Amino acid sequence: MRRAGLLTTVCLVFLLLLSNFVVQPFLIPSGSMRDTLRVGDRVLVNKLAYRFGEQPRRGDVVVFDGLGSFVQEAPAENLVAALIRAGASSVGLMRPARTDYIKRVVGVGGDRVTCCDAKGRLLVNGQPISEDYLYPGDVPSRVPFDVVVPEGKLWVMGDHRGDSRDSRDHLGEPGGGTVPVGQVIGRADWIGWPFGRMSSLGRTDAFAHVPEPGTGHAGRPHG
Repeated sequence: MRRAGLLTTVCLVFLLLLSNFVVQPFLIPSGSMRDTLRVGDRVLVNKLAYRFGEQPRRGDVVVFDGLGSFVQEAPAENLVAALIRAGASSVGLMRPARTDYIKRVVGVGGDRVTCCDAKGRLLVNGQPISEDYLYPGDVPSRVPFDVVVPEGKLWVMGDHRGDSRDSRDHLGEPGGGTVPVGQVIGRADWIGWPFGRMSSLGRTDAFAHVPEPGTGHAGRPHG
């Protein structure tokens, strides 16, 4: 019995260390990323993706802490509930934290992101984007906007634009809807559960032809 208890403890410690530093399961709590991700999916978040100098790129699906950008104050949570949540989230049974979000990176530092052109397409540095990952029937945005993403920040949006509270919804708040790169927890690289949906989240080529900011193709927003 003592040996079984010790083995259980070692396994739990291993899972917590793996979740904290390498790969963290993340339970999808809403439909904001449909049809790429569905409610109840467990994605595996690669926490080493940006640890060695690589930065989030346009098109990456990232998990981030929205405190200070999407959420201005941390929700109250008692110690017992926090401990239960930490343990359950390490194996993907609960959402890691109420301030954690999963969205797609649309603009990085220096990018000008605009909605929309005459054909209703999103523009990044003047380049129209064919967003083949959008939920069927969605338009890129029903809310017009024209922003330049500050250096060190990200402009993020859900794939189900009609059911996503994302950077567009926080334009008038501190940070202007952008998320600091330092708040990114990791990149969602795989769907780990349910069994029938196990797959890697391949990179989209939607942003392949976007010019870099400052090359003469991207302007500043008007007014």
